[in-house]
Amino acid sequence: MKYWKKISHTEQAERIDAALEINIDYKNKITLGIPASSLDPHVFYDRASFLKDAPLLRTYIQNPNHIGCHTLGESEMFFKGTQDIEREVIELLSVDVLKAEPESCDGYVASGGTEANIQAAWIYRNYFAREHNARYNEIALLGSADTHYSIAKAANLLHLTWYSVPVYDDTRMIVQEELDAALSRAKADGVKYFIVIANIATTMFGSVDDPSVYVHALNQHGLHYKLHLDGAFGGFIYPISHPDSRINFADEHVSSITLDAHKMLQAPYGTGIFIARKGLMEYAYTKEAQYVHGMDITLSGSRSGTNAVAIWMILMTYGPHGWFEKINKLLYRTDWLCNQLDKMQIAYYRYPKMNIVTIRAKHVPADIAERYGLVPDTHDGKTLWYKIVIMDHVEVEHLEEFLENLPATNS
Repeated sequence: MKYWKKISHTEQAERIDAALEINIDYKNKITLGIPASSLDPHVFYDRASFLKDAPLLRTYIQNPNHIGCHTLGESEMFFKGTQDIEREVIELLSVDVLKAEPESCDGYVASGGTEANIQAAWIYRNYFAREHNARYNEIALLGSADTHYSIAKAANLLHLTWYSVPVYDDTRMIVQEELDAALSRAKADGVKYFIVIANIATTMFGSVDDPSVYVHALNQHGLHYKLHLDGAFGGFIYPISHPDSRINFADEHVSSITLDAHKMLQAPYGTGIFIARKGLMEYAYTKEAQYVHGMDITLSGSRSGTNAVAIWMILMTYGPHGWFEKINKLLYRTDWLCNQLDKMQIAYYRYPKMNIVTIRAKHVPADIAERYGLVPDTHDGKTLWYKIVIMDHVEVEHLEEFLENLPATNS
């Protein structure tokens, strides 16, 4: 690991305090032009004694605005201290988790995976329009039927067509013949450029796409494309459980990746992450934002710098070895569940070394699914699958109780 290491809470507090010292202090510096301030002290009491031991809460109270992308160009100087921490987070994740070369990526902490996926589509739509003079009806989104609904949102917002490729029911892998048919159909519709979304763990099944399937098919058809990986769920577990994988920036075809710290990392909501290779973020530059120092090239614009600090604290609290241990604890619990389901002859899907187990709905009465908070694949009354996600709070005892309440007819 080049950047990722475990450091003590004392060292973390010192680093955060130093960053806050660099940021603007509204109480001690006259600042007349910024439409911002610290949190309202009449509502959020800023003199509580416990704050001295709570660096994240101190950051919330100072309320840094991280508008823009701080891995390239200039940024608002008022929040330079915490921007440096966000820059460290992006570099650490790019290099030590996603196998990029040092200083080869840009990125930012977004509001979530949905924003990060839309950011990718926005960048590549503009890229094809600018570099290839493509019309919007010549650009399309492409991905599997299990792809997150944020891609349908992106298609709607960006006026692009979304081509969804069927997957096999039992393996959740892309049906290559259907991919070829979708590309032929798109070409007949006048599409020449593709924004491809490959999944590092789909939301419902935890399945991981093989990006080379898309690359091979698109190359055979002679089509231009940009490849984005949606690791909103799997981005903090798949690289750990599959350390030799090249489904990351080690693959030269991959242009960008989404992560979500508020899933596996248990960060506060609002901590999605978008990372792209250098030279791509500029395609989302909004030149009309002249009053912003630097470039506003993010979908969200103003965003809390505290969220970047939260991600940094989690990564530094565990370090790579501590995170490996945590992930393997969850995988042990998942293995235990799958072994029990095998004994009970209950049909399910699990991608190897992932922590989602999706059970055929025929084995789970609706009242049991509701009692234990299982998530269905659809809420329209035609449920085929229920999923269990083994998160930190899901103990083996909870899984055992659930299994004991399943009808005996399953066996």
